[in-house]
Amino acid sequence: MDQHHYLGFPGFVGERLYQVAEWQGRWLALIGWTAAAYRSRARDTWIGWTDEQRRWRLRFVANNARFLILPDAHVLHLGSRVMGLALRRLSRDWHAIHGHPVVLAETFIDPSRFRGTVYWAANWHDVGTTLGFGRHHGSYQWHGLVKRMALRPLVPQAQTWLTAAWDVPAFIPGGASLMLSLRNLSPRDVGA
Repeated sequence: MDQHHYLGFPGFVGERLYQVAEWQGRWLALIGWTAAAYRSRARDTWIGWTDEQRRWRLRFVANNARFLILPDAHVLHLGSRVMGLALRRLSRDWHAIHGHPVVLAETFIDPSRFRGTVYWAANWHDVGTTLGFGRHHGSYQWHGLVKRMALRPLVPQAQTWLTAAWDVPAFIPGGASLMLSLRNLSPRDVGA
């Protein structure tokens, strides 16, 4: 990644996940996921969450910070195939490493370098542009590079879960097994 990606690879801070796509023992692509951007007007508007919901639920969003098809990997539609496979396992792999799932993936696309074809082919949503700021050492600095933001729900209920008034079972360790189903209660069970 450090050798071939235009941004290099300084290492990621916080929650992160690295994926390698290989075929017959040969590495074809590398993907790096990190914790989501602290703030993003385009993402936050699309989700529709409050600042408090964002603070509590941001950990359920993963940022695709690096995606690299290695230079000698020449396979038709490799990028969208790799991205699709990576997305299918992202939440499960994230949960195994960090103890909680992710329900939404985000990425930033530099339109001066890329069209975003891999993301659009893998059903990501173009939700708007950034303002040209980046977070650096806890503060926002203007760098002037406006990027496209793309989001990919990993479950159909991603927006609903991220904006729910209470934590949904998927966000609670132990999940649905801790939830009481009212369908299985009889009047005798509730003291009626």
